[in-house]
Amino acid sequence: MPKVFYSQPDGTEKAVDGSVGDSVMQTAVRNGIAGILGQCGGVLSCATCHVFLAEENSDQFAPVSEDEDEMLDCAAVDREENSRLSCQLVLTEGQQVRVTLPEAQL
Repeated sequence: MPKVFYSQPDGTEKAVDGSVGDSVMQTAVRNGIAGILGQCGGVLSCATCHVFLAEENSDQFAPVSEDEDEMLDCAAVDREENSRLSCQLVLTEGQQVRVTLPEAQL
């Protein structure tokens, strides 16, 4: 079972068990994680699920696609090298994923 660790901007962290095949965004929304809105439902048409992916997890996911890259330019908080849209981070068996949420999504 995958596990996702969500760190808030103030440093508090919440660990949540995920399901294989679900995204980091779906897992957050289902578990009431503050700071991930996912307004488009995960169809890559907004940037309200912007997160900063921990370096140790960067090679566990496909690289940023062209569409994701464009949407990250629309994020409320300036993107960083490790910025990702959490709807594009699909969980696999046994993963332990760490993300930090930005100060704002809108």
